Amino acid sequence: MEEESMSRDDDVHQCACGKKLTRRQFLTSAGAGALAVAASGHLGKRDEASAAVIKSGEGYQIRLLINGKLYHLLVEPRWSLLHVLREELGFTGTKEGCSRGECGTCTVLIDNIPMYSCMTLAVEAEGREITTLEGLMKGEELGPVQQAFVEHDALQCGYCTPGQIMAVEGLLRKEPHPSMEQIRQGVSGNLCRCGAYTRIFEAAKRAADLKRGGAV
Repeated sequence: MEEESMSRDDDVHQCACGKKLTRRQFLTSAGAGALAVAASGHLGKRDEASAAVIKSGEGYQIRLLINGKLYHLLVEPRWSLLHVLREELGFTGTKEGCSRGECGTCTVLIDNIPMYSCMTLAVEAEGREITTLEGLMKGEELGPVQQAFVEHDALQCGYCTPGQIMAVEGLLRKEPHPSMEQIRQGVSGNLCRCGAYTRIFEAAKRAADLKRGGAV
């Protein structure tokens, strides 16, 4: 039986090219050809899928209202508001922290509501009022919340401070007379790795007084 099997494997076949191949050689070459055809089909589908992806540099014309000024921009659909503010427009007061909506460092106001700019697409912000840290100032004069943070030394490394200030600003625009519990809740989405929370709370109370016309 083994000899008969070996003889079958060694049967000679002639391919279209005129070469004589054994049965084993013929089956091996046919299998390789089938794999090549299958692979080429798969690659073709992958190329089609790649062609559907938006190329870098292609995007949409949008208008963003930032700190009272209108900006006309060409943006890619995937760009976050954080990216546009910092890299395209130079509003570097908005900091990049975790880039996944956990730390609050990138907080800005959108229609007076504190929001994470890293989790907001720039195209989503069109037609809405955006306020960044720079928008709280009057020229070189600090805004009330900024002034209160300075007075109470409500920072250590300072990296989270812009987001903390924007969170407090958003709170005070909604609630001019916040309780301490409301202040805690208002900044609960902003992490301070240095642990300066006590002074941040004090600064928020002071900022409320300043906004109501309290003594400077």
